[in-house]
Formats: sequence, structure tokens, C-alpha cells
Amino acid sequence: MKETPEVVALYSGIAQVLNTKCSNGKRVGDCKHGVYLFYDYDHEPIYVGQTREKLRTRIRRHLTNQRTDAVAMSVLDPFEVADIELWPFWDMPTERHEVDDILRRAEYTVYQRALERSSFKVILNEAEIPAADLIPLPPSIKASILGAEDRRYREHPDVRLARRARTIANLARVISERRVKVGIRRTLWAQARRLEMLAQKRLEDFNGG
Repeated sequence: MKETPEVVALYSGIAQVLNTKCSNGKRVGDCKHGVYLFYDYDHEPIYVGQTREKLRTRIRRHLTNQRTDAVAMSVLDPFEVADIELWPFWDMPTERHEVDDILRRAEYTVYQRALERSSFKVILNEAEIPAADLIPLPPSIKASILGAEDRRYREHPDVRLARRARTIANLARVISERRVKVGIRRTLWAQARRLEMLAQKRLEDFNGG
């Protein structure tokens, strides 16, 4: 059985983002080391990460299957991700500890930028991002996953309210069934605030603003 049009559009859009050419002519998804930031349909930064296994591999694992903790535990809804920003690090040292240090500092730098841009001053990451010295970042690539037509349905506030409410319910169930760290509970609180704001905006639409 063929995939639904939504799934086809998602996979195609992710591939297009990851095939975007950097200034050096290489595809951003082929960079082995990098940091990434996901945005929702309100242009809110929602999730930060880093990788040592190619940006292509890591991003696809997040958004096209259930093999990451963030997705499996309902911290992150892949269908909530509208835009991706990627910082590829093409020239890295050969020593592993030096690579780890650069990525740790880069991730924290992106995390701080995301907090500054967030209306809620919180990101959905379930794990703490360790504090580190900020560093200059390479030029980023930012692109939307979906084209205008596919995006129009996905970003409809009623669709997003339904998905977000389901995500919160699933996350609350996970918390009730497991011994979890405080970061998961912080994510639940952040998701609840995001749901409240979206519901309030939708109500205002029908109340004349």
C-alpha cells in the first residue's frame, strides 16, 4: 500500500532541505558534524540538537521514524516541525575530544539563541543542554519542509490544536507510567503553554480579535 500524500510530502520536503547546497557546493545533509534547530508553524524555535553522524541521518531519524527518544516519548511531534535551520561544521579537528567540545559549545550557542527568540523562553528538549562557552557559528541553512499547498493544511490552527493536545496526552501518559527526569516534566509544561496560546489565538479569531 502506498503512503498517504502527507507522508510523501514530508519525506520529499525533508530530502529537499537536506539536499540544499552550501556555499562550498556540498549538500548540507552530507556534513558529518553539525547543529540543528526545528521551528513550528508560528516560527517558534522548539527543538535543538547536534550530530556526529551526518545531518542527513540525524534529521531523518527525528522526523521520519520513531527511533529517537524525543519522538518515541511524545516530546516532539514531527508534523509540528515546519522549518529546519542547520549549521554544518565542514572543517573539524581529527581528535574526538576536540570535536565533542566544538559541538557542545555550538549546540549551547544555538540553544541560547533559540531561548531569546522563543515567546515562552523554553525549548522542548527533554534533556538538559549543558552550559558552555559561546562560539561563532558557521553560516546556516534554513528552509521550510513543505511547499505552500501542503503547508496550508498542516498549519491550520484546528489541525495543530488537535495534534498538540494528543501529544500532551501521550506525554502525560508516559510520565504517569515511568520514572522520568525533571526535563520531561518541563517539556510537558512547555507544551501546555504552547497549547494554551494557540487555543487563545483561535478563540480570538472568532471573537473579532
